[in-house]
Amino acid sequence: MSEFFAHSTDDESREGWHLLRDHLIATGEAAARFGASFGVGRAARLAGLLHDLGKYSPPFQARLRGESVRVDHATAGAQEAKKLVENGQDAAIAELIAFAIAGHHAGLADRTGLGGSLEERLRKEIAPLDPVWSNEIAPDANSLLPSFTWSKEKLPFQLAFLGRMIFSCLVDADFRDTEAFYSRIEGRAPDRNWPALGDIINDLISSFDAYMSAKESAAVPNDVNRLRADILAHVRGHAGDSPGFFTLTVPTGGGKTLTSLGFALDHARRHGLERIIYAIPFTSIIDQTAAIFRDVLGADHVLEHHAAIDEDRLHGLEQRDKLRLAMEDWAAPVIVTTNVQFFESLYANRPSRCRKLHNIARSVIVLDEAQTIPLTLLRPCMEALRELVVNYGCSIVLCTATQPALAAPDFPGGLPLEKERELAPNPPALAKRLKRVRIEMGDALSDEELVAALADVSQGLVIVNTRKHALALYRTAGDAGLDGAIHLTTRQYATHRQRILACVRQRLKDGLPCRLIATSLVEAGV
Repeated sequence: MSEFFAHSTDDESREGWHLLRDHLIATGEAAARFGASFGVGRAARLAGLLHDLGKYSPPFQARLRGESVRVDHATAGAQEAKKLVENGQDAAIAELIAFAIAGHHAGLADRTGLGGSLEERLRKEIAPLDPVWSNEIAPDANSLLPSFTWSKEKLPFQLAFLGRMIFSCLVDADFRDTEAFYSRIEGRAPDRNWPALGDIINDLISSFDAYMSAKESAAVPNDVNRLRADILAHVRGHAGDSPGFFTLTVPTGGGKTLTSLGFALDHARRHGLERIIYAIPFTSIIDQTAAIFRDVLGADHVLEHHAAIDEDRLHGLEQRDKLRLAMEDWAAPVIVTTNVQFFESLYANRPSRCRKLHNIARSVIVLDEAQTIPLTLLRPCMEALRELVVNYGCSIVLCTATQPALAAPDFPGGLPLEKERELAPNPPALAKRLKRVRIEMGDALSDEELVAALADVSQGLVIVNTRKHALALYRTAGDAGLDGAIHLTTRQYATHRQRILACVRQRLKDGLPCRLIATSLVEAGV
């Protein structure tokens, strides 16, 4: 057979079919480009070159011509990766490459066991390949081991993490090249072009400075607003500090959301980092944060990605298709997402969830409300964060009013959170200066008594434990004819919450009655 193909079209002459060597070489080059920023370009290229090696078999080519035959085209590349490097340090990386190739459609498999494990795939008898493949793609399996900071104690975890990163480079490169081929055939042009953060960072910082200047000019000159400005200036002054772990301990009301964004922009510019990722624990406020970032930086530069994203609002955006595509690979320069989306992706095995992983490398990652990471998941989350800092060039900011006790050596195996890596100026003093709440312990109140207490104030907030109770209390307030009663819950669509919060702000500003009933302070958008 003179030509081998990766993908076919309806053209029986095969004139426009996708040449296999072109697909493998293009996928290898793209994967190498994705992996180069964290030192695995050679391994990623080899994965790309070998991933569809099984398509060099007569049965697969017959399938492309329309014959009804089932072909496993991924196993051949996995087997060849293992054959190319059987001994030495590169052998472990070759096995990771084999994992990635074997799973580039079905997902990463277990090493051993029944039901499609890598061990089974490596022993599987497959159709013979045409020997022309070695000349057409000429794979180079030398020097695969990256120059990482390896730890004997954490080596298994580090290798598993690296395997997912190689997998990410491969599946994203494969998808993009396949998509590009069929897009040309179908005459469409999917918009995946996002500016590199380094190309627009100066403009983003200028936009941020202009936004903060306008905000400061419009603010009432008081102690709190002056303190917020001081905090912002102090934190941005640390942007030149070496990449790694940081803490930002600022009480509620201190402006830590915008302050952390300002630091992330400055820090990324100083150290050439490639992306800003802002992870938030609650879907109830993520749309609010994303809206602020779009106002500051422009909608063209911010991707909002989480399970509860409002489809109606997305449909209203001019770039809706581009945003949907960007959710697959996180190619946007600024990402606003949830902790669930962020951490689950780092431990995923499906191609669709792992495509984005290589774009997390060399990012500034801000974890808002860092203390909310569930205790049962704390260890795996911490290890992932540590590995991102140690070997993938990330800086991570733990942003909260109440820092979790994660620092070593007080917390065995904890993170290196030295005191000098605190960005805020004197957090204990800030807590005292920003204290705006007095807590008084009272007796249990019935719903009728709560409504009566609300009636005694023109503007007030009641927080109860459950959504069911919040709704019942809101109805009780309505039955009592309480003016300005408002109900807020995560059961409402994000667009409805935005309208409700806008109404709350306006009523507060206008001095109108505003009695808000919600299930938690977070759901109230505080």
